[in-house]
Amino acid sequence: MKSLLTGAFIATCAAGASLAQTPDGYFKGKIVTINIAGTSGGGIDIGARILSRFLGKYLPGNPQVVAQNMPGAGGVRVLEYLVSQSPKDGTILGAFASGPLLDPVIGPRKPPYGIDSFTAVGALERDGAFCTTWYTNPVKTLQQAKEHVVTVAGTGAGSGTDTDPVVLNEVLGTKFKVITGYLGTQETALALERGEVDGRCGFGFASIKASKPDWLKEKKLNFLVQEGLEKHPLAPDVPWANELADTPEKKAMLTLMSSPLALSRPYLAPPGLPAARAAEIRDGFARAMADPQLIEEFRTASGGDAPEPTDGLAMQKILVGMQATPVSVRDRLRTLLNP
Repeated sequence: MKSLLTGAFIATCAAGASLAQTPDGYFKGKIVTINIAGTSGGGIDIGARILSRFLGKYLPGNPQVVAQNMPGAGGVRVLEYLVSQSPKDGTILGAFASGPLLDPVIGPRKPPYGIDSFTAVGALERDGAFCTTWYTNPVKTLQQAKEHVVTVAGTGAGSGTDTDPVVLNEVLGTKFKVITGYLGTQETALALERGEVDGRCGFGFASIKASKPDWLKEKKLNFLVQEGLEKHPLAPDVPWANELADTPEKKAMLTLMSSPLALSRPYLAPPGLPAARAAEIRDGFARAMADPQLIEEFRTASGGDAPEPTDGLAMQKILVGMQATPVSVRDRLRTLLNP
């Protein structure tokens, strides 16, 4: 999904080149840890482990970078860790699905921090999210999902797997029923294959390509409806929720819910990171994502497509816009998602 952000991303790489090549920089001798808000084998996990093999090359001092899984609460566990326990020095990063970015904006707890307070590092891709059913399921279209109850696997309250179907029920009149408690992508995939649930919502196209590319080749999913700030170029015939909303409030709700999809597989550093560290981390991310070897590994893992990353500064602007959504829209979503 091409974007005007591409030029800014390339400029970021060029502008920060001297930072990343400093041999005795701040990170020398340190370990940078990427906490993955998901389970092993999912799209978030695969992307983070690819990035971990290259990021240290482009940080000042060339630190060791390790990736470890920290699943739980649909990603909110890692958000809370970045806020309350993580050192604010750039040595701890979080890798997420896009859904948890909404928790500080419309979550039930109303935490004392906004999503715009985190330090945006960058995102691997720009994506769309889909509600799907397994290919053998009788519900194969959006209209049928309005006529029949469709059970969908969820991974936690902060995840798009749990929030997207509820909002779509409100806006489009679908009858999705969330069965939550699955740890991550691989577990929801098994649930679909075993027939424990009918389908899954909040399923990013990038995540499907990374974790289950054979499902696309073998047409194992029925694509009912898609969400995103624009239609996904590889799914032009799948109904787009944003153009089906029939009131300004519903459109605003979907715009907020779709904003994180412009930041597929995002990376955050803690709030309060010093400006110099933020610049170095963002530059390192941008340069790593432009590394030809990383791009080749990404292509292999994602079924042939190169990453289309968003740089940290552009990502930060999107987070600020999300937090600035009118209170009335945020309150309505909070009520829907936290009855």
